[in-house]
Amino acid sequence: MTRHNRTVALIAAVVFGVAGLAACSSDDGDGAAPTPTAPVTTPGVPKAEVPNPPADTSVDAGFARDMKVHHQQAVDMAFIVRDATDNEQIRSLAYDIATTQLNQIGQMMGWLDLWGLTQTTADPPMRWMSPEGMSAMSGHAMAPGEVMPTPGPDDPLMPGMATKAELEELRSLTGVQAEVKFLQLMITHHLAGVAMAQDALNHAQTDVAKALARGMVSAQTSEVSLMQTYLAERGA
Repeated sequence: MTRHNRTVALIAAVVFGVAGLAACSSDDGDGAAPTPTAPVTTPGVPKAEVPNPPADTSVDAGFARDMKVHHQQAVDMAFIVRDATDNEQIRSLAYDIATTQLNQIGQMMGWLDLWGLTQTTADPPMRWMSPEGMSAMSGHAMAPGEVMPTPGPDDPLMPGMATKAELEELRSLTGVQAEVKFLQLMITHHLAGVAMAQDALNHAQTDVAKALARGMVSAQTSEVSLMQTYLAERGA
């Protein structure tokens, strides 16, 4: 099975698993509340029955759409390095990143479906972010009303994401060289993701978006510290 097919299969498994959990919670008679981070639509239930769903241009919708894309690249890089090294530290880290972020992609897909919104939009990424959030993510002080320039064909879609050339270089490496390149790219990727999640935590409307954003900030900040340690151990 190719890496792309594995990724698609894992996303499908996450989405169907989330749906199964939601169905089980609705059938239980013990009064337990359903998991707030696993919303999915129920056939026949109209959008109007969702209390105060976020608007199409909301922080919640923008965060879900953009973070899905941001996460997908992290998953791809994790699969690349797992195939490129025998080091169990790095392979375990890559597995944790891939499975965690695939699960979160499934959750965010579920939110958008539940809210009656499209999974993608024609709007440029990060339009939902505040000026301070965009400044933290890009490393550039953004003035009110200023937007990030439209990326070119060889540019990453969002700050922190690897370029096509960097991904190709990662695919060409093996062993310690692959480990170092992966750690460098993923630290940059995580730092931008933390800034994005923090902005969502500060400005999102829904409890589920805030809860997931809070978890991302905590987990990815911890992983950055771990990766910096791994990078130093490799003399990079």
